Amino acid sequence: MKTIQQAKWHEPVVMELGVPGRRGIVFPRPETDTSALVPKGMRRTRKPALPELTEHDTLRHYLHLSQQVLGMMGVSLFGTCTMKYNPRLGEALGLRPQMAEMHPLQPEETMQGLLEIVHNFDLILRELSGMDGFTFQAAGGADAAYTHACVTRGWLAAKGELEQRNEIITSIQAHPCNPATAATAGFKVVTLMLEENGYPSIEALKAALSNRTAALMINNPDDMGVYNPQIAEWVALVKQAGGLAFYDHANFNGVMGRIRARELGFDACMFMLHKTFGGPKGGGGPAVGAYGCSAELLPFLPKPVVVKQDGRYRLDHDRAQSVGKVREFLGNLHIVMRAYLWSRGMGADGIREAADLAVLANNYMEKKLLAIPGVARSNPAGKAWRMEMTRYGLGPLKEETGIGVVEVGNRMTDYGIDAPWLSHEPWVVPEPFTPEAGELWSKEDIDLWCDVLAKVCEEARTNPDLVRTAPHHAPIGRVDSEAPEDPARWATTWRAHLRKRAARLSQAAE
Repeated sequence: MKTIQQAKWHEPVVMELGVPGRRGIVFPRPETDTSALVPKGMRRTRKPALPELTEHDTLRHYLHLSQQVLGMMGVSLFGTCTMKYNPRLGEALGLRPQMAEMHPLQPEETMQGLLEIVHNFDLILRELSGMDGFTFQAAGGADAAYTHACVTRGWLAAKGELEQRNEIITSIQAHPCNPATAATAGFKVVTLMLEENGYPSIEALKAALSNRTAALMINNPDDMGVYNPQIAEWVALVKQAGGLAFYDHANFNGVMGRIRARELGFDACMFMLHKTFGGPKGGGGPAVGAYGCSAELLPFLPKPVVVKQDGRYRLDHDRAQSVGKVREFLGNLHIVMRAYLWSRGMGADGIREAADLAVLANNYMEKKLLAIPGVARSNPAGKAWRMEMTRYGLGPLKEETGIGVVEVGNRMTDYGIDAPWLSHEPWVVPEPFTPEAGELWSKEDIDLWCDVLAKVCEEARTNPDLVRTAPHHAPIGRVDSEAPEDPARWATTWRAHLRKRAARLSQAAE
């Protein structure tokens, strides 16, 4: 098994580079004096403190940085985030001026192509969910969950029940954005615990329901890969109690084309376009949480909403019951464009096949992982097949060797494997990790991932210090995890860095 040596440059930050007088480009002087357009109070009294570099110096600097960052482009089975390939065609279209230079305040008649994409993708998600309409304003999954909390608040206010119905039910294994956004919107949170089958019981749900129930916010399957087969009964009970049911579809990848939220009785759901639908995630983002709902809740959607009228597309701002905005303008529509491209490219059959491959890959991977000494599976008593990811734990390995999952993950990077995703808080499983193969990764990739984990677990027994001090082949060994928690040390601007460094040096001199 080969180790990976990542590029390592002793590269200063760009503010420490440059020589006065060097230029990458020389701009011509303006033909007319435009200084009067800048208010006196905003005019500079001295030149900006920027590095002066040639084009070659600049290119080399950022090439070095990219080599260090992209040196770790290995196998990334990043659970709950469905790290799948982002088609280059989508990236190319996103950079075209017709997309990249679009302004949200330009006239509607100049945005007909983009608005058509938004409208058509709305129709695609309606088909996948059974819902009656979508908004793409939410900037990610947590924002979509918050959108539902706001819609719930608006719906209850219209019924005159907002003061009475102030509780939202979720589970300990739901994504933290569900209880967090519910609390942010002013609701009390009722959290159900997991039981023997890996999900809360019907009896626990019934005990939590009352005339105070506003909504259920739940993901299914959860991050442990467990699908609650009683979910339709859950939804029926919540609605009988007078509440709404929200389906957090962050883990949609394993059930795409197989279930529809509305047919299970849900009033609303959300999809992660930056994950499930082929849009870039993280530094390549930003994100979109597509929020869809039933016809009853449509009047409360954030405005504006894209509608088609007389063969043209327009932005509907005239929505008296709208909850307003959860994000400025229309949201990150360049991600909607990428998701639309992915969906059209896959087609209905391709989406169903991708879900099948994700479930198959996950269960193939489980057989290999559970053969590794020191690896445990969440909810081991459950016999049902897991979905497109499963949460495992290195608790047994930690007890035996003292080496935990963070140290194992660091060491895996030395073999070209991205450090695995662990778990949302709280850690229900000791020393958790949550790999997700999805439909992207090949059998060879999955085999390599499992073989590397087995190798590192073996090293934890035979040479624990090697694992404890990893990584050994990365540009940076161990990041000082305390620095970001110390306001006196971290800085988001060069000016703040200089100020704080001077203060530390002055303090040390005293």
